Amino acid sequence: MLPTHGRYDYHPWPSRAAYGWPAGKKLAVYLGINLEHFAFGEGLGMSLAPGGPQPDVLNYAWRDYGNRVGAWRMLEMLDELKLPATVLLNSAMYDYAPSLVAAHRARGDEIAGHGRSNSERQSLMSEAEERTLIAEATAAITEAEGKPPAGWLSPWIAETLSTPELLVEAGYRYTLNWCHDDQPTWLKTKERRLLSIPYPQEINDIPSIGARKDSAQQFANMILNDFEERRRQVRDNRPQVMGIALHPYIVGQPYRLRALREALQHIAAQRDTVWITTAGAICEHVHGLKEGLVP
Repeated sequence: MLPTHGRYDYHPWPSRAAYGWPAGKKLAVYLGINLEHFAFGEGLGMSLAPGGPQPDVLNYAWRDYGNRVGAWRMLEMLDELKLPATVLLNSAMYDYAPSLVAAHRARGDEIAGHGRSNSERQSLMSEAEERTLIAEATAAITEAEGKPPAGWLSPWIAETLSTPELLVEAGYRYTLNWCHDDQPTWLKTKERRLLSIPYPQEINDIPSIGARKDSAQQFANMILNDFEERRRQVRDNRPQVMGIALHPYIVGQPYRLRALREALQHIAAQRDTVWITTAGAICEHVHGLKEGLVP
């Protein structure tokens, strides 16, 4: 037999139980807004163009546009469309751009853990180093927000073999690291179960625009097609989660924001039939469901 992670069992879609989101809705939609900070002259970072020797001013400045301008334009759009968001927060943002985090706090957006900085990858760390990373990011959010974060997304979606255990140890209730399903599922850990909520690697501007070089309109059309196909699919009475992963330095660029707004306007207009929510609210709903409904 092949090696396995041992985190979840195989559950074919047709055998899933039927249940619903609040008000009997079958499709839950959430926006994952990544607020990230990067070290200057070192470490990891998404690139607009092939970088030269450090300091790589071009790519650092391109990413920094998101925190200085793009994220604020996205906030205006979220307010206009009355859309909630789950903020996936590098804790370094509290020092670098505290007013931006405060603006999301004022909206009532969920703040979830996303490491200290996207200049580091926890899968390269020892267990002690990874535990420290999670503890420091969690403590910063807890102090600033007055409560600990319920959810975690690793920088670069990177895990060690111990990450789920360390998240449970730190008090997390859900993870966004695993993209293996269209429903929340339970991950096995040594201490207790950890809820996995779908986080998209397709409806995500980094793999779409950054890796595949899709245009702004192609990405917007992907969102619309994904949304409408899911609305069709949930007629089978099995609920789904649709996440939309966004990075302000990418979709906060004006021409991309215009296309994104059009797609989100379409989704917002369907709020009577779909649950537009946060990842944390999905987590709370699942924790309250009858045992055995969620695989």
